[in-house]
Amino acid sequence: MALGNRYKTAPGAGTIAALVLVLVFGSPWYGDWVADNTNENTAGGWWLRLLHWPAWQFDSSDSLRDVVVGDLKAILVVVLTLLFLVLLPGSQLARARGTISQFFAGWAAYIFAGGFAALLATLFLTNPSLLGAFRAAGTGAQYGLFVGWIVGLASLGGWRGTRS
Repeated sequence: MALGNRYKTAPGAGTIAALVLVLVFGSPWYGDWVADNTNENTAGGWWLRLLHWPAWQFDSSDSLRDVVVGDLKAILVVVLTLLFLVLLPGSQLARARGTISQFFAGWAAYIFAGGFAALLATLFLTNPSLLGAFRAAGTGAQYGLFVGWIVGLASLGGWRGTRS
């Protein structure tokens, strides 16, 4: 396997898309903009606010634990996206470049990554509860469902070659 391969892999392309989504839309600057310029009672405003879900921050007024948990959620979304993209068989079994199974595998990987990242990050909160973990996992899965199609499209363009 050459390091300078001219093709991108489906898991690599999906992970890069997840990283860009988290870095750009999870940033404090986007969060401030979306809070000031959108209406949460409209579909577009709701979706733009949902994009900010795995927010990362640098706020000195929050406790260190809360900042780490918030950043941990954003990091886990990216890492778990890679893990699920590699583990889900759709992108691995797809023979042709750009098959629809790669799209659904990327989308599903982001749904799972969002849900599990929220669930795991909740365990590190000050007073974690089972109900809080379930609610957080639901919010993460909701984020993955409505935003994960972007990762699915990125995975769709990835190439899953055979090993020589």
